[in-house]
Amino acid sequence: MGFPVSVVPDTASKTLRHVALRMGKQTHQHHHHHITRDLADGNLPLSNLRFQDPGNGTSRNLTFSNFAGPGSNPPNTPQFYTGLHGVNLKMDSQLVRMLWLSILIAVSIVLILRMVQLFVSFIRNIYCMTATPSQQKYYTIDRLWIWPWLKKHVVFAPLLKKRHNREFQMSSAVNYGTLPGRIHFLLLSLYAVSNLVYCLLLDWRAPEKGALLAELRGRSGILATVNLIPLVVLASRNNIAIPILKVSFDTFNLFHRWIGRIVAIESTIHFFAWMAAYILAKGDDATPKIFNHNPFLQFGLAGMVAIIILPFHSFSVIRHAFYETFLHLHQLLAFVALLGVYVHLDVKKLPAYPSILTAVLLWMVERLWRLGRLVYLNYSRKGGVTTVFVEALPGDACRVTFQLPRHITIRPGSHVYAYIPAVSLWMSHPFSVAWTNIESEPPVGHSPRPLSPKTPNTVERQSFGRRFSVSKAPTSVSLIMVARTGMTRKLYQTARQSPNARLHLSGFLEGPYAGHDSLESYGTVVMFAGGGGITHHLVQIRHLLAGAQAQTVATRKIVLVWSIRDIEAMEWLKPWMTEILHMEGRREILKIMIYVSRSAHHINSSKSKPTMQLIQGRADPGTILDEVIPTRVGAVMVSVCGPGALADEVRAAVRTRMHKANMDMNEESFTW
Repeated sequence: MGFPVSVVPDTASKTLRHVALRMGKQTHQHHHHHITRDLADGNLPLSNLRFQDPGNGTSRNLTFSNFAGPGSNPPNTPQFYTGLHGVNLKMDSQLVRMLWLSILIAVSIVLILRMVQLFVSFIRNIYCMTATPSQQKYYTIDRLWIWPWLKKHVVFAPLLKKRHNREFQMSSAVNYGTLPGRIHFLLLSLYAVSNLVYCLLLDWRAPEKGALLAELRGRSGILATVNLIPLVVLASRNNIAIPILKVSFDTFNLFHRWIGRIVAIESTIHFFAWMAAYILAKGDDATPKIFNHNPFLQFGLAGMVAIIILPFHSFSVIRHAFYETFLHLHQLLAFVALLGVYVHLDVKKLPAYPSILTAVLLWMVERLWRLGRLVYLNYSRKGGVTTVFVEALPGDACRVTFQLPRHITIRPGSHVYAYIPAVSLWMSHPFSVAWTNIESEPPVGHSPRPLSPKTPNTVERQSFGRRFSVSKAPTSVSLIMVARTGMTRKLYQTARQSPNARLHLSGFLEGPYAGHDSLESYGTVVMFAGGGGITHHLVQIRHLLAGAQAQTVATRKIVLVWSIRDIEAMEWLKPWMTEILHMEGRREILKIMIYVSRSAHHINSSKSKPTMQLIQGRADPGTILDEVIPTRVGAVMVSVCGPGALADEVRAAVRTRMHKANMDMNEESFTW
């Protein structure tokens, strides 16, 4: 050989070794000896070697035939299945930045739109809180044509015609989930397509198939790991984006489920790309024994298997049929997935390690925050611990009151997670807050009932020039738990068998959550409820009635439509509804319409009053809105909480009448 030869790596990764082989004075036999020894030690992967000629600056792949002597046993292909061999770190880094940029842009757009909407609501409430119904006429219609169009065709639109939260069902006990809304589908599609494009931005001209597989392995792996961060954030109950964006947890949970499926697909691609490269390199020598005594591969495999199982066991049919079993298994698999990926990346200190570290820390902080909040709410040195009073009611339901040991503020429309260890160990279930003692509600100005004399536990506050008192008495939270399966059924049966159908237990509350959808700026509020969904509206009604008397809200007209199967369900609300019906100004503002579809008792509609009607049959949301819209006051809010079929009917009625009024819609649902 008449010129020097150097061997250099293809990539600039710090994990690869730079090897220089000087030839000239060495014999061909001596050169072959050193090369084969380095290959055997794994220090010189053939995937990263080039043959360089300083004379013309060109390079070509250095293969075994360039230096192998007679009788040698060359490997089948370079080892692209190990380390970062063949991984395009520069492109991976750029695409991760693009992924975060797209997330940031989407969040920013939603934030800007929500801030505009909240600002308009704030200004409207400031103007209308002391205005008469006739003075709110300006807000009865939308002034820009684009808003009704966007709300009808994008914001409130189902994916297709009507179905959105109505579940696909084979039987009353088996359902197959729901369809996302149009805006949700658009955002999810853009996110999924962007991840697909990033995975396919590979060097398809690579001369060796192993190099292409290595690049795909690295790309899918880092994307799956980065996506774990929004996956963890969207699953958390204390997601900071909920109060900032004023978006419900149910919406974030929808995105959590679909991003989880994207992570599962990318993890599967990552595994099979590695396995294909391994088989390509080893041929017939490929064996599962490669996992033996190899924590890097073992933990990676465990994490990948957990990630793939998660979306399969989370299908609606399994989630709803075996909810408590699902929740236990889901939490266990999530822990295994995070642990497996963390160790997998930590062993080799791979570039995706900061992403999994962030996801793990977020998961741990959220869990610790929930635990700390749970202890704070349910334990006090002065008040002791939370006690629970359960009362079995007609219609297979329980009225459950949690007496907390301290005072907290609960906003209208909030929900909590209830723990009753005697019935369901450490499991928690979400319930809308049906009622609280009046002192626990955010102040609205004048109290709707006479205030007690001041005590040392009472403080005075100033609001809009009016002085009022707020008691710091411990908070009581009442829930309605309709007996279905699992914990609610067991609790109902236990209460029914107790003396006087009542019992005292120990329990805990976690929350409150949500309560960010304020109805205060709407002159007209129409509330649709189905069955136990009535609990979402009761505290809101009390708050709006009190605010209307104090002139701190714009609401001057409330219509409550409650659909129930049997008249027995009215017993659930009897003490609370009595209090509402005796509030000052209730007759001028509140109208209640109760529709009974399958009552076993005779309904005498003649006893109905103009403001309190009992009607046999099913509610027609369209007909009700046609009666309300012509006599509306200011802007209209339509709120619904109940079965998916009812919510879809209300949505369809609102969308077809969007051009007739300045109308918004709020849907409270628990689809998880």
